Amino acid sequence: MKLNRWLPLVIFAALAALLAAGVWISRKPDRDALPSPLIGKAAPQFSLPVLHEPDRIVSLQDLRGTPFVLNVWGSWCVECRVEHPVLTRFAESKRVRVVGYNWKDERADALRWLEQFGNPFWLVIADIEGKNAIDWGIYGAPETFLVDGNGMIRWKHVGPLSDEIVRKELLPALQKIEGAR
Repeated sequence: MKLNRWLPLVIFAALAALLAAGVWISRKPDRDALPSPLIGKAAPQFSLPVLHEPDRIVSLQDLRGTPFVLNVWGSWCVECRVEHPVLTRFAESKRVRVVGYNWKDERADALRWLEQFGNPFWLVIADIEGKNAIDWGIYGAPETFLVDGNGMIRWKHVGPLSDEIVRKELLPALQKIEGAR
């Protein structure tokens, strides 16, 4: 009899504790960030056409030797426009090669977008069907990877780059791999 009286209060307290824990966890600014299982692992192999020269195929092996930033974008991607000035400033520093990964886009649309907004990329590869993106764990655009000269993924960011992210995350990750050479 006494147990039945306290049961609703115990259930309410348990639900309140769960709610409080959820609020406590959600205060973290990076709560939406998903850790990439590829960090510290070899970048997935690919062979993709160059956007500006569709008959030319580029593979990961072709990019090895020096680090590069791989930026996933599409002409249909609103947030790619947001990050474009940041990416352009970073690419203009010529600190590292910036490779564009045009994802699930029509070639003509991608070329028109680069003509309109400018092309900050050292090279643009095109994954029109998006099949290679699966191996990279790409699930949206924009996404940005830092790959070292040995083809190992060292850093990943999901979402648009900002000057702050470049300064506080990308540049330190780049310095770390430059120091390891």
